[in-house]
Amino acid sequence: MERRAALGQLSWPELSDCTVTLLVPLGATEQHGPHLPLDTDTRIAQAVAERVAEGGHRDAGPSGDAASVLTAPALNYGASGEHEGFPGTISLGHAALELLLVEYGRSACRWADRLLFVNGHGGNANTLATAVRRLRYEGRDAAWFPCAFPEADAHAGHTETSVLLHFSPSEVCATAAQAGNTAPVATLLPAMRTGGVAAVSANGVLGDPTGANGEHGARLLDELVARLDSALADWHVDESGRLG
Repeated sequence: MERRAALGQLSWPELSDCTVTLLVPLGATEQHGPHLPLDTDTRIAQAVAERVAEGGHRDAGPSGDAASVLTAPALNYGASGEHEGFPGTISLGHAALELLLVEYGRSACRWADRLLFVNGHGGNANTLATAVRRLRYEGRDAAWFPCAFPEADAHAGHTETSVLLHFSPSEVCATAAQAGNTAPVATLLPAMRTGGVAAVSANGVLGDPTGANGEHGARLLDELVARLDSALADWHVDESGRLG
C-alpha cells in the first residue's frame, strides 16, 4: 500500500506506535500584487512541506517504532497588517497568531514527537519565534523553518512569481504582472511602518515579476526542499526556535 504523508488522510489507529514529525505549513491570506493569488505564501509553505513529507518516511524512530514525517492541514492566516491597505488581506495580528501557535503546539505535541512550523510569510517570523520558545520552555520539541530564498526580492516579485509558475502556473495571471517598487526594502521601512505596503507601492508589488519563469522557480524550490530535508535530519534548533 502506498504510504500517505498527509495527516488529514489518516485515521487515528494509523498513528499508534508511530514516531511522528509533524510539519505544519503556515502562510497568510494577503495581497500579492495584481497577478498572484492571496494564498501565495500558504501555497509555497505547503508545497515545501509536502515534498519533504513525501520523501520523509523513516524505517524506525528513536524507540525503534515506525517513524513518519507528516504534513498537517495548512494554517492559512498570519500576521499581515502591512498589507491591509489592499482588499482580500485578512490578518490575525501578532497576539492572536501567537496564541494560536502555542495552543496548536500544546495539542499536537500530545501525540507528535516533533513539531515543525514551515513558514511561508516573513511577517509571521517574530511571532513564531516567541510562540516556539514558549513551547520549548514547556518541554515540547517544537521548531520553525522559514521558506526563504537567497537573493529574493521582497514581495510578489521575480522570486515568488517564478516559484508559483513552477508548481501552480494556472494561478498566475502573467498578463497582469507588472513591476512595483524595486527600491531596497531598508529604504522603504519608515514609510511602511506608518502606512504599510500601500504607502510605497500602488500595486502591492515590491520587486519586478515581469521576467519570472518556472524553470528558475523549480531550482529555487528544489534547493529549499533540500535545505529543509537536511535540517530535519540534523534537528539543530537555535535560541529563537528556528531549525537551522
